[in-house]
Amino acid sequence: MSKEIRVGIVMGSDSDMPVMAKAADILEELGIGYEMRIISAHREPDVFFEYAKSAEERGFKVIIAGAGMAAHLPGMCAAIFPMPVIGIPMHTTSLGGRDSLYSIVQMPSGIPVATVAINGGANAGLLAAKILATSDAELLDKLKKYSAKLKEQVEAKDARLSEIGYKAYMEK
Repeated sequence: MSKEIRVGIVMGSDSDMPVMAKAADILEELGIGYEMRIISAHREPDVFFEYAKSAEERGFKVIIAGAGMAAHLPGMCAAIFPMPVIGIPMHTTSLGGRDSLYSIVQMPSGIPVATVAINGGANAGLLAAKILATSDAELLDKLKKYSAKLKEQVEAKDARLSEIGYKAYMEK
C-alpha cells in the first residue's frame, strides 16, 4: 500500500480475518494507510514483542488488535505500544465472545484498551479514524461525509417503508 501506514491491524489467527477485514475496509474507504498481520502472542512471543516494540518507530498511531478466548493480544499491545490500542473481542463458540470481551475490557489500571463490540470490526476502523482525525482536518471532513452518508441511507429506508409498507419491505 502506497499510503503512509498509520494503523496496525493485528490478529492472532486467520479465523479472525472476516471481522478484521471490516476494519480494513473502513480504513481504505477513508484513505488511511494500514498494515495487517497475523501474529500469535502465545505461539510466537518473540515476533509479537518485536511487532509491538517497533510499531511506534514505524509510524503507527493506533493499533487495532482482534482476539478471541483469552484475548491477550490487545492488552499486550497496550502494555508495549504507547499510543491507543483498540481491541476487538471475537465471537467464540464456547462462550459467545463474552470471554474475549471480558479479557479485553478488564485491563489493569494504567494499561487501557479501547474496546468495541464483539466482532465489531467496522467500529474499530471508525474509532481509529476518529482518533487520527483529532489532528487531521482532511480526515475529519471525510468522517463527517461518511456520517452524512449513513444518515441518507436511513432516510432512504424510511421513505421506502412509508411508500410500500412493512410487509412489502420485509419481502425485499
